[in-house]
Amino acid sequence: MRRPPAVAPKAPLEPSGACLGGPGANLGDAPATLAAAFDALAELPQSVLVARSSLWRSAPIDSTGPDYVNAVAAMDTGLSPDALLAALLAIEADHGRTRPYRNAPRTLDLDLLLHGDTVLQTPALTLPHPRLHLRAFVLEPLAELAPELVIPGLGPLAPWRAAAAAQAVSRLAP
Repeated sequence: MRRPPAVAPKAPLEPSGACLGGPGANLGDAPATLAAAFDALAELPQSVLVARSSLWRSAPIDSTGPDYVNAVAAMDTGLSPDALLAALLAIEADHGRTRPYRNAPRTLDLDLLLHGDTVLQTPALTLPHPRLHLRAFVLEPLAELAPELVIPGLGPLAPWRAAAAAQAVSRLAP
């Protein structure tokens, strides 16, 4: 598997703090792919995988295909948001991710949900992720890892979970 390019460390290395990523997949053996994605995240330079949520199953939204398996990973990282996004895209490519059309089924999707308290909107990246507060398949695993989370610019996690409660998600057995 191709590793993301090495990134020169900051001097001195000071991790930017909490970073939350959302791996998901709905093609192939999705649970095995997410396990491999967690392993790849643990190998990223200047980064430590701190925690990972359970796996959660949900039906596709604005898409077709098999159900998705999703999770959330918590990391401490010294990578900038852009560098981390580049590394996530490289991991997706290593797992055969293609983008034939918007919301196409996927072998692996690695969304950068949050990067500390960063609020950012560029052509390549929006932080917090623009739909994280609208998707139960993100909110439920987020609540596992950080139930008291306050989403920058959006507020506490709990009201967003309540608003998405009608969306069917189920935790998979460990």
